[in-house]
Amino acid sequence: MKSKSKLLAAPYTLWSALFIIIPLCMIIYYGVTDKTGAFTLENITAIASIGHARALWRSILLSIISTVLCFVLAYPLAMILTNMKGGQYGFIILIFILPMWMNFLLRTLAWQTLLEKRGVINSILSFLGLPNMHIINTPYAIILGMVYNFLPFMVLPLYNALSKIDENVINAAKDLGANKIQTFFHVILPLSVPGIISGITMVFVPALTTFVISTLLGGSKVLLIGDVIEQEFTQASNWHLGSGLSIILMVFIIINMIITSLFDKEGTGSVL
Repeated sequence: MKSKSKLLAAPYTLWSALFIIIPLCMIIYYGVTDKTGAFTLENITAIASIGHARALWRSILLSIISTVLCFVLAYPLAMILTNMKGGQYGFIILIFILPMWMNFLLRTLAWQTLLEKRGVINSILSFLGLPNMHIINTPYAIILGMVYNFLPFMVLPLYNALSKIDENVINAAKDLGANKIQTFFHVILPLSVPGIISGITMVFVPALTTFVISTLLGGSKVLLIGDVIEQEFTQASNWHLGSGLSIILMVFIIINMIITSLFDKEGTGSVL
C-alpha cells in the first residue's frame, strides 16, 4: 500500500518540484546575488529605500483595511449561512461563488468599467442629477477591488468554523443564563478563532502581494510593493532586485503561515 501511495503521489511531487520548489530556489538565488553572480544582500536591503518602503507600507495599510472590511462583512454572512437550511444555503453560496468562475482579471476590469469617470456608475448618477464619484485611480478603488475579489476567501473559512460549533455548547450557555451578546462573545467568537485566522491569512496575503488590482483600479498612480516587483521583472529586467523584494514578501507569508498553524492546529478553519 505504501508503494502504491508513493506511486500515486509521484505526479504531485513532480508538479511541486517544477512549479514550487525550483521557482522558489531561483528567487532566493537571484535575490542574494548580483548580475555577476556574487553574493550580496543589497537586493533585500533595498526595501529600506524611501520608494520601496513607502510602497511596502502602503501595501500593508491597504491590505489591513481590506482584511478588516472583509471580516466585518463576512462574519455576519457566515453566521446567516450557518443558520440556513440546505436549499437556501446552496443558493446563497452559488450567488457568492458564481463571480469566482470568471477570470480574476476580467472581474477587476469590470470594476474599472464601472468606476471610471464616464463609466456605468457615473452615467447613472448623471442621469439622476446626482454628483459623480471620483474614486478611480485612488486607494479607495483598490480597497474596493480587494474586498470584492477576496471576500469569498473570508466567508468560507468562517462558515466552516461556525458550522462545526456544537449547538449543545451554545444551548448550554443559554441555559446558564447567558444572553445572545454574552453567548456570542464568550462562546461563538472564541470557538471561531481558527476560521478567523484562516480567513485573515487567505485575504491578507493575496491583498499584500497583488499588483493587478492596483494597476487597473489605481491606474499605476498608487504603487504597491507588488507593482514595484512586477515592474522590476517586466520593465527594468532586474530579476535580482525583484527577487530580493519578493523575499521580503515571502517573510510575511511565512509569518502568516506560522500564525495560522498556531491557532488552527486541527484545521478547523480550513475551507476544505
